[in-house]
Amino acid sequence: MSMPFSEAVWLCLAVTAGVGGIAVCKYKSPGQLGSQAVCLAALWGGICLLRLSLFWILLLFSLSCFLLYMRSPSQELLPVDQKAILVTGGDSGFGHGLAKHLDKLGFTVFAGVLDEKGSGAEELRRSCSKRLSVLQMDVTNPQQIKDAHSKVVEKVQDKGLWAVINNAGIIGFPMDGELIPMADYKSCMAVNFFGAVEVTKTFLPLLRKSKGRLVNISSMGGVFPMQQTAAYSSSKAALTMFSSVMRQELSKWGVKVSVIQPGGFRTNIAGTIESQNHKEKVILDHLPPELQEDYGRDYIFQQKDFFRRIELCSSDITPVIRDVEHAVSAQSPSAFYAPGKLTSLFLNIAFFFPTSFLDYFEKKQ
Repeated sequence: MSMPFSEAVWLCLAVTAGVGGIAVCKYKSPGQLGSQAVCLAALWGGICLLRLSLFWILLLFSLSCFLLYMRSPSQELLPVDQKAILVTGGDSGFGHGLAKHLDKLGFTVFAGVLDEKGSGAEELRRSCSKRLSVLQMDVTNPQQIKDAHSKVVEKVQDKGLWAVINNAGIIGFPMDGELIPMADYKSCMAVNFFGAVEVTKTFLPLLRKSKGRLVNISSMGGVFPMQQTAAYSSSKAALTMFSSVMRQELSKWGVKVSVIQPGGFRTNIAGTIESQNHKEKVILDHLPPELQEDYGRDYIFQQKDFFRRIELCSSDITPVIRDVEHAVSAQSPSAFYAPGKLTSLFLNIAFFFPTSFLDYFEKKQ
């Protein structure tokens, strides 16, 4: 016998609220549990429109809970046990914070930096334990990558390297894709994609030996299209797909691959005001006259508002650090992590909503 329609609706709404509430766990738990919970909540919202018997409602609810449980990342963490980890881009931002945090946890950390004599490198030497080694490592310089590899091999010897965290990245100057110089496209790809690929290829033999982890710091922008970031987002999209392919190929070696797709965080990736002004001047000086006329200099000057929006983002990178820690330490890490406020919402919109809605949503941001 079917339940009265009103009772079925209220029951489904209660289940929707319960499953949707799990999304809150996203901000306290790693992985994409929140994203999956949102999808299940939306599914239950649709079920509310159907006249189902109590049997089918309970069966579907049980199946939903089972799928959510099976897809949720493991919380069981492996012991540190003298494991060694390489982090690129350790001068500042995520890389700097990760190097410090992993050192505190007891890992042997190799922090690759762009400038081994810079303030970020000196801060790591001063505040971290003797287990941490600072390595000169411009990821666009193959020789520096090889030199760093030699130093890592010398220290870890036959134990292998447990994890590589490809974090080094640049954003370039935010502008409409037509206005971004080809040099910026090439530099973003050189650092954000080709650099990560070369580091990965160089250190993979050590990861295979330890059956370790490859963690690539991508971006929400690699999935969710954001205006003014054609160069940056394209390079991050390439890194995300590279990571997905490597996840499949390296599984036979026992190496697990995770992608971190952070939302908006305030780091030093945007550079100083002086460097922003200099980059803007260089672009304007070399911009073809017809583009300056079509777009107008006032419009081009307004592009720096993107940096002001970055300044409004949270400077607390704890969500990113927590997810990376889970990716390198969990028995069964997630393939994708989306740290940051509303990041899962944006990614779900990109995946599941019509393109027209996605474009309208972006215009309203």
